[in-house]
Amino acid sequence: MSIEILSCNGLNLLDGKLYNLINKRMIKLVIVIDAKRIYLIGLMGAGKTTIGKWMAKQLGYSFFDTDLEIRKQTGADIPWIFEIEGEQGFRRREHAMLEQLSAQKNAIIATGGGIVLDERNRQLLTSDGICIYLHAPVDLLVERTRFSKNRPLLEGVNRREKFEFLMKERDHLYKKSAHLVIRTKRGSPKRMASKLIKEIQKYEKNRS
Repeated sequence: MSIEILSCNGLNLLDGKLYNLINKRMIKLVIVIDAKRIYLIGLMGAGKTTIGKWMAKQLGYSFFDTDLEIRKQTGADIPWIFEIEGEQGFRRREHAMLEQLSAQKNAIIATGGGIVLDERNRQLLTSDGICIYLHAPVDLLVERTRFSKNRPLLEGVNRREKFEFLMKERDHLYKKSAHLVIRTKRGSPKRMASKLIKEIQKYEKNRS
């Protein structure tokens, strides 16, 4: 575990994981973890993007979403890619993007729900950084995606049945790929982000 010495108003502060940096007007909490990359995996609607953004803000990390980065790179949305290139074409782009993002440091990387279907992706997730599986119950996934129109796998199907199928298909792959499994519920994404960071700190402490 790395230890940092910080200077604030001429005072050096040495601590383990948390620092209270005091200036004239406010107290700022700086959270320190060792992991340079944190991958968030799980089914669509589990909260990877929302929670990931809060984690990035609290840690001072950059945030990336594989689907969003693919859209930026191609200029096309995900449903269009599915329609023109098929799911296999999209998965190829997804793998290439994960490889690209795995070179980032101090980054939170939210991944697409099907990222674990490719064994090459699972190897990246398990060997490079810390991978967290956000596990949400089917009822909550259905509720969170009820108005979504940008998820090709949910179009024209019974969403509950689809989520149940996807859970059976992917749950064991998520667990196989993850260093931590966190159950998400209704509530504040900000508080959930703080919980995840604390779990990462515990994991790193136990591993060291």
